[in-house]
Amino acid sequence: MRPSKSVSDMEVKSVKKKFKDKKFAAGCSREVIERGAAMLGWDLTTLIDRTLQAMQASSAVD
Repeated sequence: MRPSKSVSDMEVKSVKKKFKDKKFAAGCSREVIERGAAMLGWDLTTLIDRTLQAMQASSAVD
């Protein structure tokens, strides 16, 4: 979790770095995430970027 406890200041670079650590989101299958990105025709960076944008937009609504 971010020190600010907010998704608004989260960056793609930070998530990609954490993604490599098996302890980060340990219950998630990285293979499934990567396969899903490929099915959309996106690379992992694009998937993370669009996910963060959606989360930030959603948190702005509250």
